[in-house]
Amino acid sequence: MGVLLLVRHGQASFGADDYDVLSANGWEQGRVLGRWLAEQGPAPASVVHGGMRRHRETWEAIADGAGLGAGLAETDADWAEFDHTAVLARYAELTGSVVDHGADRRAFQEQFEVSTAHWSAAGPDGGYPEPYDDFVGRARAALDAAAARPGPALVVTSGGVIAALAALLVVPEASAGAALGPVWARFNTVIANTSVTRVIAGATGARLLTFNEHPHLPRTLLTYR
Repeated sequence: MGVLLLVRHGQASFGADDYDVLSANGWEQGRVLGRWLAEQGPAPASVVHGGMRRHRETWEAIADGAGLGAGLAETDADWAEFDHTAVLARYAELTGSVVDHGADRRAFQEQFEVSTAHWSAAGPDGGYPEPYDDFVGRARAALDAAAARPGPALVVTSGGVIAALAALLVVPEASAGAALGPVWARFNTVIANTSVTRVIAGATGARLLTFNEHPHLPRTLLTYR
């Protein structure tokens, strides 16, 4: 039986020209998590992160804080987040609404939640570049691949991916988007940057042990977007 630690990336650069870059807070969140993981032990036997820059930079910050070599990590593109800009754009196209990426965080969150709710229920014919069920299937494949790595395995990915896996593991019978989407949304809206979600992988399959642990973060570093 192995344990997987699924880590959401540090705070990215909301409102910047390139979102896929850690903010100063994001870098510090990663270093603090690294120190906390080193104190908790044991050290990860394997590390994998998604192919996004914020995933790699979060791992570099964790490695710095934990005193680990950054070269320990491998990249698996299946751990990438869904393309939220494409989801927002498709929903805007369908409804005739306007996406304001410069909106304040609360207004943007409202747009995000409405758009992703439609995406998760739309099915394969909704016109989205990556249908929700394909996204969930990709996340499940990434989990299966990580479970085959030496443990404990540390994975750096995104909140949407972790939320999808948590929903699948808690409500395995709700595998399709229309049923799984509302459960996924509840997980996805509360997951903190650099939080840790633990999954046990054994002979009977994967099970969710904890979700959204973030005791390493002081209040001043706690962010959700």
